[in-house]
Amino acid sequence: QVQLVESGGGLVQAGDSLRLSCAASEYILTNYAMGWFRQAPGKEREFVAAINRNGDGTYYMDSVKGRFAISRDNLKNTVYLQMNALKPEDTAVYYCAAGAAAATMRYSVPPIWGQGTQVTVSS
Repeated sequence: QVQLVESGGGLVQAGDSLRLSCAASEYILTNYAMGWFRQAPGKEREFVAAINRNGDGTYYMDSVKGRFAISRDNLKNTVYLQMNALKPEDTAVYYCAAGAAAATMRYSVPPIWGQGTQVTVSS
């Protein structure tokens, strides 16, 4: 059963913007903190951003602070990752995830994952 579906990835140039979307069930959006992770070829998966259940707390990896913004629309059952000023090093498969707490998502493995969407940034 697919519970998280990402979309919005693509091929862009350095400096461009993209907005990723993650469609989730109402149950998941109501009960879980949400996050984004990414995995580049040959590298381990890394935490990117997380947002708590009511949207009033967000957390980011250092390299995307000021460029990326995570948000959620619980009425639309969707989580977003707005990515601005993209760099070639942002190239990765981006995954949406649902977990217990946004504050600790970077240290734990969330139990629910999407299938991922490819983001490629050319220089």
